[in-house]
Amino acid sequence: MNTPHSLISLKNVYAGYTPGKMVLKDVSMDIFPNDFIGIIGPNGGGKSTLLKAILGLLSPQKGTISYNFPNNNQNNIGYLPQINSFDKDFPIKIIDVVLSGMMNASVTKRFSKDDKEKAIYLLEKMGLKKLYNSSISNLSGGQMQRVFLCRAIINNPKVLILDEPNTFVDKNFENELYNHLLEFNTHMAILLVSHDIGTISSLVKTIACVNEQLHYHNSNKISEEILKTYNCPIELITHGKIPHRVLKNH
Repeated sequence: MNTPHSLISLKNVYAGYTPGKMVLKDVSMDIFPNDFIGIIGPNGGGKSTLLKAILGLLSPQKGTISYNFPNNNQNNIGYLPQINSFDKDFPIKIIDVVLSGMMNASVTKRFSKDDKEKAIYLLEKMGLKKLYNSSISNLSGGQMQRVFLCRAIINNPKVLILDEPNTFVDKNFENELYNHLLEFNTHMAILLVSHDIGTISSLVKTIACVNEQLHYHNSNKISEEILKTYNCPIELITHGKIPHRVLKNH
């Protein structure tokens, strides 16, 4: 059986915001079709910097990032950011937010009837069809997160990146969100940044811990000993029928 080519490849990447001061050090990672990778790590460990580097928003100071897409086109990446800083007073309709995900190639793109029907279809899947012509200012945080998820996938990306997607999602939609991600994973690779290891470990296929360096664990099974080995100082919380159990910081 042929080994699939990686979609994105990071080789010995050093990245930061000040020359000589690295947030990420010697990071190497390959993202393959249908990967579902959970990204974990402490605050300030470099998770956001890693995403910015992969998205092309931050150039590595050393090392390389290559994209094995047609024409090396980074428009094959869908991105769901944390939306806590989005200006809800910006005068834009919900359907236009979703359609803006198709403007990567050209800011002057004219949207066809099919484009608009696809946007409405995606909003319907998220339970927001009736609001498609409303202003974004009318939405709750959870509803806005759903709109931005539609925006992230409307272009059928080969890689979907989500930064703490359950931060503003209401509990009624959280399980539905994860079911959507499992569906998306049948035809795209997913990188999911989350602090909730207990939840994502049952969802993702593999886990990468980012704490200046990146340690890749080719499984979704995470234990306290593994976190010690990876120098990943976070808390591990278990969920289920037993009482919640929090392991000490390490």
